Formats: sequence, C-alpha cells, structure tokens
Amino acid sequence: MITAGQVQEIADKIEGMGVDDSTVSALRQQYQNIHFTYCMDDDLPNNTPVLEYEKFNVYLIDGREHCLCLTNDYEAATGIVVAEIIPE
Repeated sequence: MITAGQVQEIADKIEGMGVDDSTVSALRQQYQNIHFTYCMDDDLPNNTPVLEYEKFNVYLIDGREHCLCLTNDYEAATGIVVAEIIPE
C-alpha cells in the first residue's frame, strides 16, 4: 500500500529535483519499499495518472499478482511510475 500523502511527497520531490534517471534513482534509495519505474508518458496511452504535472505524470503500479498492472487504487499500489512528458 502506498498512501496519497506519500505520492504527493514524492511528486513534490520530483518537481524540485527535475524529471530524469538520477531523480528516480534517488527516490529508489529514499523509498526502498516502493518500486519505481521511469518512462515517457506517451508509453502509457489511454491510462489515467493519479497526479498530473506540466513535465511529468504519476501512475500507480499494482504488483500483487504475477503481472504488473496500472491502478488508481492506493491500497493495491506497490509501486510508482514516473512518466516524463516531452513537449511537442
């Protein structure tokens, strides 16, 4: 389970540090019980983020079963996807 407060705290850190691999690496060290994935937002079409920002979106991952899937259920969430938005 990941709380809405944790996700907001993480998103605030991303805003301050910038969206890139080094930020996600730092988050992995700081929040070792949460699985982090970094990708481009256009890799996740037709999905709804739990938080939206100008430069990135935040999605939740449910990893309780054998396959990972996106979820909007904080209680089912085991990880976070940080999805960078590339300006057109």
